[in-house]
Parts: sequence; structure tokens; C-alpha cells
Amino acid sequence: MLSEFVKRQKAKRDLNQCFMNAGLYQTYKNSGGRQFYTFPKIHDVSFLDDCVLYAFTLRNGMDPKEVLKKEYVFLQHFGKNIEIAGDYKQFQLIVYNNGIKNELIYKYKDIKPIIKGMAVPIVCGIDKNGEWIAYDAKTEPNALISGEPGSGKSTQLRSVLSTLIQYKPADELHLYLGDLKMSEFHLFRGIKHVKEISVFPDELERMLTKVHKEMVNRSKILNKAGVMHIDDLPGKVPYIMLAIDEIVMVMDNKNIKNMLVQIASLGRALGIYTLNSLQRPSHDILDTKIRSLLTVRMGFRTTDLSNARIIGTPGSEKISRDIPGRFILKRDNLSEIQAPYLTDSKAKQLLECHKSSEPIKSDIEEIEKPSELTECDIFSEVLDDEIN
Repeated sequence: MLSEFVKRQKAKRDLNQCFMNAGLYQTYKNSGGRQFYTFPKIHDVSFLDDCVLYAFTLRNGMDPKEVLKKEYVFLQHFGKNIEIAGDYKQFQLIVYNNGIKNELIYKYKDIKPIIKGMAVPIVCGIDKNGEWIAYDAKTEPNALISGEPGSGKSTQLRSVLSTLIQYKPADELHLYLGDLKMSEFHLFRGIKHVKEISVFPDELERMLTKVHKEMVNRSKILNKAGVMHIDDLPGKVPYIMLAIDEIVMVMDNKNIKNMLVQIASLGRALGIYTLNSLQRPSHDILDTKIRSLLTVRMGFRTTDLSNARIIGTPGSEKISRDIPGRFILKRDNLSEIQAPYLTDSKAKQLLECHKSSEPIKSDIEEIEKPSELTECDIFSEVLDDEIN
């Protein structure tokens, strides 16, 4: 009991010293002219299995902006494995014992229990607590992955898609891929889930036209059936994931841009989700309308704070080049994550059993003459058979 008290008092002294170094204090003098310091009030110090949690409140008159401005002082004092969160007055400081892993090897057996029960799981990686972070695209349908070459962006795309293929049967998930760099999605060719891979902008436009038409048809059927989501229709309707690598190459095409906006806006209830990536963001590429739709952001290392802010992941500009796969995840809040590392060769091995015995025939040239889709049971067929 006494040792716990002594431990807590020492932790409070450490934090007060950090407050002193950061200038987070007020001064006053007594009647004798002696100067005293008043620090933020430390309410609690909790020693958990993987971290130490401090709760403190600023005194009246203290500027809350100074806490975040002086984050570097907390880093210098407690090390890099910390998090500071709070509002105008109350704050929490978390000091992790072990910190986040610098490398995380992809193993589906480790991921599988985490995503159990999800409809369309998107696996992000491991956080500072050593816990796997994943979310369901069914509730968070649109994501943006951004980062410099070599930062881990492409590997993340590879692991996300490989996990989906291993998790969902081919009749429950259809993948439409835009490989505009012509270098990332080649290993997914021939996979049963993959209905098309576009490598040129004109191919992508026709592929998007097909997905857009499917979106409209699903919307009509939901309206006719009087239900809110495709999962409420009789029979299983396949989810669709539209993944486009290096989206910047087609954002000057107004038709493509308009279709992407509509799909991202309306796709959630229709079971159509998007995963977009690019290297260097800018305001003219990611305008306000598009950014508001891409609610999940994965910011791998960026060149500067300006790029990080455009993505919505401030702090990604500070990620070291020596830690590929590290990124800032933005959902309800910001968190630092280490993405799983999946090599191209390993991914090919994992996906080998998911290849089709027959090559999937592309009907991209026939998109100008689509047939009408009016029956609910049409959704049990792949899109390539739906549009002739």
C-alpha cells in the first residue's frame, strides 16, 4: 500500500516537472515576497498493464492551446510513446510502457478473430496498446489512403484486399479495382472475387459506369421493396468494394469525379464501398465535397504538414522514414497505427486457392448496351453476367 502511494507521488512529481519545463504554471508571491508556482491539478495517476494514465485539469486562466503546443516537451520528458487528449480544461496523458511495434508481419490467423462478425472488415493494424484495430465498411463505407512512395501505402492496400478475399466468399463480395499505376493489383488477376481490373482512365470510366448503373438499380429495388439496406432483401446480395490506386490520375475527368462522388454518397445502404489512394494530396484534387465523403483516412508519411492537414491526419508529416507502415488513422479521433506487412510473394501464396479455374471474361466493351435489371434475384449473379 505504501509503495503504491510512493509510486503515485513520484509520478506526480515527474508530471509537475514536465509542466515546469513546458511553462504550464502560474506564479504568485506571498506576503514575504517569496515566489511560488501553481501547476495544473493532477486528479489521478493510474498504473495499468500497458501504460500509465494521468488525468489533470488546467487552472483558471491557463491557455489549453499551450498543452498541445508544448507536446514536444512531454515527448522529451516521457518518450515518444505517449498520447495527449482533452478539451479546453481537462486533459489525459497516456504514457505507454512498450510503445508501438516498428514492424508487424501479416498473419491472417491473428487477424481472423478480430474481424469475426463484421460484414466487410477493413484491417488497419496494431495500436500503441498492442491491440488490433479494424472497422466495418458497412458502417464506415469510404476510405482514403495517402502517403509518399515507400511509406507503406501500397502494402496496406494489398493486405486490406487480401484479408477481404480470405474472409468473404466470392459470391458475397465483388471487387472492382483501378490500378492506374499499373503496378499494384496484378496479383489479384484471376481471383474469383475480382470482376475487373482497369489500368487506363478510359477503362476505369467504363468500369465506374457499370458500378454506377448497378448502384441505381439497387436503389430502385430497395425503393420497390420498401427496405433501407440490401441486407434486408430476400437472398444474399453481394457487397461491392471499389478500390482505386492513385486516384489523382483521373480527378480531372468530370464524369469519373461525378460518379465517384455519387457512389461514395449513396453506396452505404446499397452495399457499395470505396477505397481510394494517392501519393500527394492537394486541395484541387481532394476538394471539400470529396473529403467530406471519405470519412476514414489513413495518413502514411507525408512530405509536410500542409499535405497532412489536407488528408486530415496531422502528425503524419512527423513519421520517420525508418518506420514504413506507420500511419495516422482518422476516424472519430486520431490514433497512431502500425500496418501489417504483407509481401507480394506472400500475398500470391495466400490468394492461390482463391483463383478461378476459368479466366473471368471482361465485358467492358459492351457497357454501352446494358440490359435492365428489375428482379431481386438478379443480384445472385456476378455483374459481368448482369450487363450484356
